[in-house]
Amino acid sequence: METNGTGRSLAWLLATWAVTRAVLLLFVFGVYAFSDLDVTSDVSVIYRGWYEVLRQGTFPVDDVTWQYPPAAALAILSPAALPFLSYTHAFFLLAFLADVVVMALLVYPGRRSDRSRRGAWVWVAGVPLLGPTVYARYDVMVTAVAVAALLAGVRHPRVMGTLTAFGALLKVWPALLLVGCFRRRAWASTAVTASGLAALFAVSMPGAFSFLTFQRDRGTEVESLGALVFHVARHFGWQGQVLLNYGSLEFLGPHVNQVSTVALALTGAAFGWLLLWRLRATRRAPHTIAEAAFTAVLMFTVTSRVISPQYLVWLVGLAAVCVSYRASRMGVPALMVVAASFVTVLEFPLGFVHVVTSDRYGVLLLMTRNGLLVAAALTAAHRLWRSTVPPAPATPLPPQPTRHRKTPVSP
Repeated sequence: METNGTGRSLAWLLATWAVTRAVLLLFVFGVYAFSDLDVTSDVSVIYRGWYEVLRQGTFPVDDVTWQYPPAAALAILSPAALPFLSYTHAFFLLAFLADVVVMALLVYPGRRSDRSRRGAWVWVAGVPLLGPTVYARYDVMVTAVAVAALLAGVRHPRVMGTLTAFGALLKVWPALLLVGCFRRRAWASTAVTASGLAALFAVSMPGAFSFLTFQRDRGTEVESLGALVFHVARHFGWQGQVLLNYGSLEFLGPHVNQVSTVALALTGAAFGWLLLWRLRATRRAPHTIAEAAFTAVLMFTVTSRVISPQYLVWLVGLAAVCVSYRASRMGVPALMVVAASFVTVLEFPLGFVHVVTSDRYGVLLLMTRNGLLVAAALTAAHRLWRSTVPPAPATPLPPQPTRHRKTPVSP
């Protein structure tokens, strides 16, 4: 009886995944229009342009929109593996296959007693809520590498290290997967793999690390937490602009540099908290690696100068890994991330005009989405600390002096 129930649950899970992914494919292949804003143009225009440059054996060093580490070239060049399809259609299919990989990784551990399929349900639900943007960016490919690394971390630290290094060279943020890893073999494997791949790219292709300069010069993107300052300020006469800058729409004008500096300071504070947590954490469980990674990426996302819609793909993937452990305490932050994914698609692409013009609806969407992410980050950090850091021993009260009562002397 229990086996039949498990089988039906798996059937519903796979059926829901299949239906939602079929709908996403219909949108990205242009069978149906999702919105007036074409989210696939990044692939057909930007990625395709980079593809032509990368095929010549060099990075697009003259294009400031190239802000990715060197292994990102592999993702951009990957459609060449399907020469019978156009570049855009091949890319969409490969993004879909990355989704398949994540789904398979999350379903398989559900067969173990300490795991469940709740994580797979988070992935099934969270991804389509972001709309066709998921398949029109290479972030789903990076997320597949990160999910594989986290699931390998408990039993195969060297595999985790290798995958983490590769993921970090794809899009930097997977380096945060190591925050909760206390296995030296994982760190050593990461260092060796990253050094080898970085040296290989530096020698073989000019401009492998030009992205560092471009990232440094970025401003405050219109969807970030700091951008809310200027969205509100525009209603009180702030004289600034929203312009395409370094590949995204950013605020340019008075006090933007100061807000960007505050964002960097908050990122530094997040790093300091994570370092303190590592020094204090002594109660570690198999799911601690995933929970620490989820918390770290949440904290760095909300304090970033840029919160693009595709960033939610990372968070959904990491949240799914966390709740795939029965003992995980990240259920509430995971639900907040799923809810934020739904608000994100309302903000981009469906309501992006409202965001750019800073009208009340656009500001409300951003406040809601970013508020959910901040709440998720704070909740995750609190739960991670409570579950891994033992409480400080209570300070004993100083002994009270004993008062001796004088015994009256009988006459």
